[in-house]
Amino acid sequence: MATPALRAPIADQPEAWPVVSTRDLHRDDWVMALRRDEVQRPGAPDEEPFGRLVLEHPGAVVVLALDEEDRALCLLQYRHPGQHRFVELPAGLIDGEDEEPVDVARRELREEAGLEAVEWGHLASAYSSPGISSELIHYFVARGLSEVDRDFTPHHEEADMEARWVPYAELYAAVLDGRISDGPMVLTVLMACARGHVSAPA
Repeated sequence: MATPALRAPIADQPEAWPVVSTRDLHRDDWVMALRRDEVQRPGAPDEEPFGRLVLEHPGAVVVLALDEEDRALCLLQYRHPGQHRFVELPAGLIDGEDEEPVDVARRELREEAGLEAVEWGHLASAYSSPGISSELIHYFVARGLSEVDRDFTPHHEEADMEARWVPYAELYAAVLDGRISDGPMVLTVLMACARGHVSAPA
């Protein structure tokens, strides 16, 4: 009987297919841009290249800030593309290539919530929608909270944002029930439990 071949553990693999040509569809002084790449499938030189849209994105962070009672700081914010006021967590874009994600997380927690944390834990880093976007979000849990000066003036949707402390067990139930549908919120709440940062609600 033949011995089964050993298989490597399942994992994403870095790979880049050749880009025959590229064209900007939108690019300005904002951190994001939209381009169209003509891609060639490797090993198939006789096939016609095919077009793919790419939303260039610098990456982002999301922070689950938990107090001593395991309440999470949530932000209720209107999002125009989704046509909802979503229950979210403090989050923000990585502004520069040299910024460490945890430093961005500290900044966003201070600016959006007026809080700083003593303890930081990395939950995961995950691509939001790799079929069209290069956005990689880094997820953190923060504990040992204290209030600080925000040193930030909110504008537009952020000026209408509402902050609310929500027991983690309630947040977990809302995620499972589908009452909360923001993707980063769902991933963060479930990962925090899976990695033991919060006890699984009964």
